[in-house]
Amino acid sequence: MTDIALVYDRSETDELGIRLTADEMGVGLTYLPFYKVALGFGNDGVTYRSPGQDYTSALKDVGVVLNRTQSKNRRLFASAIFEALDKEVLNPLSAELACQSKIRTLLAFLKSGIRVPKTVYVPSNVQEVRADGGTLDNSGVISKLITRELGDGKVVTKPDAGTHGSDVRLADGPEALAEMLRGVSSSIINPSGVVAQEFIPKWFYDLRIVVEKEKGRPGLCHPTALARAGFKEFRTNTFLGNMVFRVMLPSSVQREAVRCGEALGSGAQAWVLALDAMPYIGDDRVVDEGALRSCFDALEGPFGEVRKVKRYALKKRNFAEYTRMIGEAYGHYMSTEAYASIEGAIEESLREKRDSVFFHEGNACPEFWEQTRLVGGVNVAEPLLRCALSLLDR
Repeated sequence: MTDIALVYDRSETDELGIRLTADEMGVGLTYLPFYKVALGFGNDGVTYRSPGQDYTSALKDVGVVLNRTQSKNRRLFASAIFEALDKEVLNPLSAELACQSKIRTLLAFLKSGIRVPKTVYVPSNVQEVRADGGTLDNSGVISKLITRELGDGKVVTKPDAGTHGSDVRLADGPEALAEMLRGVSSSIINPSGVVAQEFIPKWFYDLRIVVEKEKGRPGLCHPTALARAGFKEFRTNTFLGNMVFRVMLPSSVQREAVRCGEALGSGAQAWVLALDAMPYIGDDRVVDEGALRSCFDALEGPFGEVRKVKRYALKKRNFAEYTRMIGEAYGHYMSTEAYASIEGAIEESLREKRDSVFFHEGNACPEFWEQTRLVGGVNVAEPLLRCALSLLDR
């Protein structure tokens, strides 16, 4: 088994980027869809078929699977199935399971002695269905339980399996928390109960950090990271319109990030993970906030051009052209004086608070082709392919 297979449910720019990078590195890839296919298994063997093609023979030659299935639950099924078929999988099922749940991620970090935000999990649902068909509103008691643990100040609630800042809410005080909880319901991203965390005053940015481990080598952290920044609200996710900046990570933060990767990797031979972290800035701000806000205003034009290119309707069909266009747009944005000013403020504040960084999430299938590659300085396709090659039996 000598093949590396790229497994996906839909091919987005990241998957196209992996293909392009594989070509540049001279790495051959097999492509296996994981959506409209039937995986049959029984005592008579395994079959892998789509409506128009039989992938059974191709599967036999696969030694390593790059699991780029976008749906979290579908990705878990993919890892479980391919590992059961004796394939090496990036990322392994153990890492996928840890990253799928914020609670499991935080517990893995905590067990390894990594600094995390104080977190409360209440197993009860806010709206409880009674035996007589009615509902019981538990928002009051859940609010009291959370407040007793986290205090009566600002509290963040979030879905256990959420992404992109979806349904992450901030409440200031017990009454506001009780009112906010009435909008929390069970869903595919919040299967049961309520997750609440202390509010970390990160000022205006958080960090997306990439860590990797090849078979036979120690884990490492990429020295540059993506800072997601803005003053729009307390959430700094880029899906909410915030901007991005490159930041050099202090060595102490890099070491902690590797420990996070090891905690989530759980002894696996290879992994490539993205981590989310927040510095505790509080009132220790290195520059005037008004000046920073003016810099963000000045960047609206250049960053607007980036957003415009991202909306290019033919970007997957004309991927090479799109890659050129998005590179130019980000290059212009990053060449501005306003960008340099914000980047400098982030790096200075992070250096000062390098020992007060809280890690809180892991991502086993991070998006990367645009922001992480061009701004963060890490083409995640490269460590994915290096780690896959390290797992091949040669």
